[in-house]
Amino acid sequence: MTDEFDDSFSETDAFDIAPLRLTVDLAALADNWRDMARRSGKARASAVVKADAYGMGIEDCGATLYHAGARDFFVATVAEGATLRPHAPEARIFVLSGIWPGQESQVFNHDLVPVIASEEQLSFWMATLAERGDHPFALHVDTGFNRLGLPLEDALFLADDTTRPASFDPVLVLSHLACADTPSSPMNRAQLESFRQVSAAFEGIESSLSASAGIFMGPEYHFDLTRPGIALYGGEAVNDMANPMRPVAKAEARIIQIRDAAEGQTVSYGGTFILKRPSRLAIASVGYADGYQRSLSGSGIPLREMGYGGAYGFINGYEVPVAGRVTMDLTIFDVTDVPPKAIRAGDYIELFGPNVPVDEVARAAGTIGYEILTGLGLRYERQYLIDDE
Repeated sequence: MTDEFDDSFSETDAFDIAPLRLTVDLAALADNWRDMARRSGKARASAVVKADAYGMGIEDCGATLYHAGARDFFVATVAEGATLRPHAPEARIFVLSGIWPGQESQVFNHDLVPVIASEEQLSFWMATLAERGDHPFALHVDTGFNRLGLPLEDALFLADDTTRPASFDPVLVLSHLACADTPSSPMNRAQLESFRQVSAAFEGIESSLSASAGIFMGPEYHFDLTRPGIALYGGEAVNDMANPMRPVAKAEARIIQIRDAAEGQTVSYGGTFILKRPSRLAIASVGYADGYQRSLSGSGIPLREMGYGGAYGFINGYEVPVAGRVTMDLTIFDVTDVPPKAIRAGDYIELFGPNVPVDEVARAAGTIGYEILTGLGLRYERQYLIDDE
């Protein structure tokens, strides 16, 4: 009788053998939140955990941030708020997309705070409160972004409208800066002045303007509540400024095969990468289906043809460039300069993490760290590091 495979392995074993793995340093996440809370000065710091906590996992990250002291959270959708609620039991959870018909029970049952962003949502919410009774909500005002929010003039009119429903009693008014990642932009000052009008018009109600980048711009942008997001997860919030945050995530891909290739041979689809020397190539189990974007390719894409450098990985002290085009499930790295005894099939290449900043990867892809983190696919086995103290 043939022995059956024993597939009852532990979580640690699953991580050790995973084709793709993501390590999330929860201690670093908590430290980053405390750092942003300190930088927020007199304002209270919330925690933005939308998009599955920027790809890191809303349950574990939410619980960590709650334990660190966060009592205000921001999510994008009602479903995200419902997922977070058990892990932040006494927190206010704001839903940035507001509320739509059919979501009332979830909002009330999970005690979520919808962020009302339009006249249509406001009318629906006032009708809902008239039927169900009072429930907290926030009001989003557009101060120049032209994304979500009531127009500035409408919000100021509403603040003084004596005919508005008695149930109109927001717990927070907020807006969002369009150019905070570029502190020299004149739009920052223009939005600040507009939001000061809003804050004054809704006197006695807490106000919030700044996400991560705005926090770095100083106290006048902080108001009552700040909304750090990308900085919590170790990403760059401000352009052309050294990133003071601790890295939180490390993504790795397993090497499936190492192969020798001769000078003059081509690598990957399209044959656009031509080897200039005898080379060794490591084929890693990651591709654009896993959020490792095709624009990270070493050749054969517009960014490389324009002279911008491609992505690289890191293994055993060596940076290894991507060779040829990234494919759906596989990426090829040139490991010629890594000593043969320092690398073998089954080892892991760091895609981003402490040795490969996620924002450097993003620049190679022509994008931002937000997109790299939130674009992680479903095939990463996750491991969470917790401070023993």
